[in-house]
Amino acid sequence: MLTSARIYHRAAGRLHPSWRRSVSTATPEEWDVVIVGGGPAGLALASALGSSQLVRDSLRVALVEASDLSKVHHWSPAADTFSNRASSLTHKSQAFLKDIRAWEHIDEERTCPIEDMQVWDGVSDARIEFSASLLGLGAAGQGMARMTENLNLQRGLLRHLCSVPQVTILDKAKVQSIGHAEGVGGWPLVHLDNGRILCSRLLVGADGFNSPVRAFAKISSYGWAYDTQAIVATMVHPPRGAFMGPNTTAYQRFLPTGPIAFLPLSPIVSSLVWSTKPPLAAALIASGPSVLASMINAAFRLPDVSMRYLNGLILDAHSSGTPATPPQIQGEIAWRERSHGIEETSAYASAFLATDNQGIPPSGAEFLPPLVTSLQPGTVASFPLRFNHTDSYLGEDQYSRTVLLGDAAHTVHPLAGQGLNLGLADVECLSRCIQDALLQGGDVGSRTALLPYAQERYFANHKIMSVMDKLHKLYSTSAEPLVWARSVGLEVVNEFDSVKAALMMEASGKTGEASIWDLAARGAENFAAATDAARTVRSGISGLLGAGVQTVLKAASRNQ
Repeated sequence: MLTSARIYHRAAGRLHPSWRRSVSTATPEEWDVVIVGGGPAGLALASALGSSQLVRDSLRVALVEASDLSKVHHWSPAADTFSNRASSLTHKSQAFLKDIRAWEHIDEERTCPIEDMQVWDGVSDARIEFSASLLGLGAAGQGMARMTENLNLQRGLLRHLCSVPQVTILDKAKVQSIGHAEGVGGWPLVHLDNGRILCSRLLVGADGFNSPVRAFAKISSYGWAYDTQAIVATMVHPPRGAFMGPNTTAYQRFLPTGPIAFLPLSPIVSSLVWSTKPPLAAALIASGPSVLASMINAAFRLPDVSMRYLNGLILDAHSSGTPATPPQIQGEIAWRERSHGIEETSAYASAFLATDNQGIPPSGAEFLPPLVTSLQPGTVASFPLRFNHTDSYLGEDQYSRTVLLGDAAHTVHPLAGQGLNLGLADVECLSRCIQDALLQGGDVGSRTALLPYAQERYFANHKIMSVMDKLHKLYSTSAEPLVWARSVGLEVVNEFDSVKAALMMEASGKTGEASIWDLAARGAENFAAATDAARTVRSGISGLLGAGVQTVLKAASRNQ
């Protein structure tokens, strides 16, 4: 029986959906590489393979995606409106995208450099500041990283694939099942809901956390759900005043309920990622955008004792079936500000919102994000957070010829914004291994070809994931000894420009093989050894600091 299958033809630099008669479903189609998943990781791998002349001349590559990718390709948002899912791309990720010729298809006007960072403890207010000028990147406008919407990246990758006819994109095609072929070395057989069957030398799972490819390969994983829900939204605020500089600073405050991040997208728009307890997330969203905007402003300004009171107020109102109203919350915030001695002209006052923001800013304004005036309609959303890492990135025995990357292999807490960058690093490594196998005349689906990918990426991902997990647990406590310990550690690091520069180089992808995350991972496991530098600055602190952090990490591990 013949079936119709939607495919993409490429002409004049655009994707054109059309229909053609496919081969009989009784005869599987042979492909060298089949990528399941049309998200950023899957599209990046297709683009990386398509950018290689060797791959184009040697392999047949297909990408399968259940959704309609034409919507992504033709995504054309209105001016000054932004998607609620945005990510920071490190210099390493940007360099990779440029190498595969995909960056030139990304709309740079919808990207924003992060030139400075302000990170502080929501209980003690201990603060660490990062500036791109420490790396000599400030004047060049490069920043430490670059924010962009995920849709902008996906659209750019799709546009790049328009010029690569050797890579076939099958959208609106859902994977129904995956089995084994007979007579061709047990290659995976991917059955699609449109009747097509793809027989692949190498099957790549770039299909997210609930990966069908991972299920087929029977690759187990370990992890846990955090007692945390992420709220995302697109925030609108006034432009920075003439004395404040551009909106290129990222702000993050670690509250006991979870970190809240304010990430720049344009002069008047920024992205919110607020990780908090699930009941509070539900209550905040149910209270409406005006209340949520007021609570965002308060979360960056009010002391912890007032935030705890406001959170309780929001929760009680929500549980009663009558959500808190904007006047009620705004009045309560104003009263709390007065009780803390915050003057109306202070940078920490919500009343500052009523000014034109163009004069000389109040003292301390550079340490705080702009006050949010509204949330872009339709952008408030939430999703659960979890830690998850597969036991292997490669299928074994009868499930060989399968490989996982991106969220199909690992999910990480977003507090450092490294999830997408880890996925792109996976893509760069896997595409390199595939090309190396071709150069050596090898089988791209063999374990010999794929093992270098697993060896390189598994440990690299695990180190960063472990550090993010431990930081999340360390900052989720209000116990005074531990708050003191982490605060002193933050202040000590803030005094060392060389240490901050090293952290920034790693976070921005500017380092070589020696990674600061190696140091961070070892320090999280054995903090006492890492406090030797602090001992030379503050006699007697390091012993207590190390013991305190070790105690909380061991306790957190026991409670997993």
